[in-house]
Amino acid sequence: MTSVSTKTVLTVAVLAGFSTCAFAQAAAPTPWELKSDMGYAYGKDGKTVSYKMGTNNAGTLLKGAKKVPKGTLFFIGQNGQLYMRSGPYLEGDGKFMFGSD
Repeated sequence: MTSVSTKTVLTVAVLAGFSTCAFAQAAAPTPWELKSDMGYAYGKDGKTVSYKMGTNNAGTLLKGAKKVPKGTLFFIGQNGQLYMRSGPYLEGDGKFMFGSD
């Protein structure tokens, strides 16, 4: 099994979140349901995949992995590229800064 970074796992989870929440723009944000025994990847071809993970390679998986900072937003740009932004993305009242008017 190839090693997958934590950043990649969370990136894929973001993509899954976008696909499930796209229909409810006005609804409150919903938490992701990431599972500890699964790996999530955003492949070089731009596709998302998930892998059932075991524990025998856990050390190798964590080697070189980085924690994603709290307050990080992931999104797909108009060009189809995955981006991340660390910094504010909510208004003072808790509304998403970049939502539709």
